[in-house]
Amino acid sequence: MSDTIASDAESTAAPATTTKSGNVFGRVYRGQTTFDFVGRRKVWFTISILIIAAGIVALGVRGLNLGIDFKGGSSWEVQAPGVTVSQANAAVAKAGLTDPVVQVLGGKTISVEADLNSQTKAQQAATSAKVVAELAKVAGVAPNQVSASTVGPTWGGEVTSRALWALAIFFIAVVIYISFRFEPKMALAAFIAMVHDLLITIGIYAIFGFQVTPDTVVAVLTILGYSLYDTVVVFDRVRDNARSFGASGRMTYSDMVNLSMNQTLARSINTSLVAILPVLAVLVVGAEILGATTLLNYGLALFVGLLSGAYSSIFIASPVLAMLKEREQRWRAVRQRLDARGARPDVLTPAAAARSGSERSQSQGVGTQSGVIRPGSAAARIAAGAPVVGDAPRPRKTKSKKKR
Repeated sequence: MSDTIASDAESTAAPATTTKSGNVFGRVYRGQTTFDFVGRRKVWFTISILIIAAGIVALGVRGLNLGIDFKGGSSWEVQAPGVTVSQANAAVAKAGLTDPVVQVLGGKTISVEADLNSQTKAQQAATSAKVVAELAKVAGVAPNQVSASTVGPTWGGEVTSRALWALAIFFIAVVIYISFRFEPKMALAAFIAMVHDLLITIGIYAIFGFQVTPDTVVAVLTILGYSLYDTVVVFDRVRDNARSFGASGRMTYSDMVNLSMNQTLARSINTSLVAILPVLAVLVVGAEILGATTLLNYGLALFVGLLSGAYSSIFIASPVLAMLKEREQRWRAVRQRLDARGARPDVLTPAAAARSGSERSQSQGVGTQSGVIRPGSAAARIAAGAPVVGDAPRPRKTKSKKKR
């Protein structure tokens, strides 16, 4: 009976490769794709390694651009449309600042940061007053429109420590949950994908010199949660397919991962776009056009992290899971048996998988949802090779007549 189920899947897969029509996005939303995500894993891994390596080089050369909340110091901000960085640098140099960090935020706001912790409090107050006067002069505004703030080095160290603790607790909680909810190898794959997102985000910030603030840390934790959500959805589909199509022994684990990825690809694209577009609007409209610089650091980290999270959930987590599972004895035996036969059935498209499950449910009288056999159902037991109960009619019992 399991051979019959597998042959149904093969017969359904055959026409699936010939019905591809239209553009790529149309086939994605019609469930007609058979992208080989696992087979091209070297390409995806190479792209990630290059970005991470470039980030490590940037970290070694100039490090991260830490905000004053982490390293301590003083900062000044003023609305100065049309004022360039060089003009602001010249102004604060007259006030006695050495090695200041001058940035233009949102095209309108001049931000100046400097470390004055080596000075006494009286000297810091005098220097800050000079900086306020020079910035007000170059911006053409009153001194009371220049905002100034000071953060000590002790507070910066506490913020860094708390951020690292929050990240460590998050990782531990995720690994424990996925290990119990799914399995340890899925937890390991999800952990690798989250570390990948973290390294990519840090690398991008180091390469382009974006400033790291507490808002950045909050945004990174947010995008790690988003990436985890997308990864868990894919892993849940992989588990369902392993209980149905994988039970027949006619599909390798890599093939099941590819099928699961193609089944959830449209959902992943939709959720990524829905998450990224509002963040992009915050960056373009809020920070650049309206000059809301407080949204810049948070929105920038979200934008970079969401792109990295969408990439890792599709191209990193699932291929890593396939590599880990293919080493198990069960799946090694399946691959060796299929290789010994000289041919394997084509990878099912999502639409073909749904039709295959629907046809099996109709022939067996078992209800399924979306072409996926429910765990513990009669179809799942049949696919696992269990004997079929009820195929042959039971003989009717007759009462024996007593002799008088």
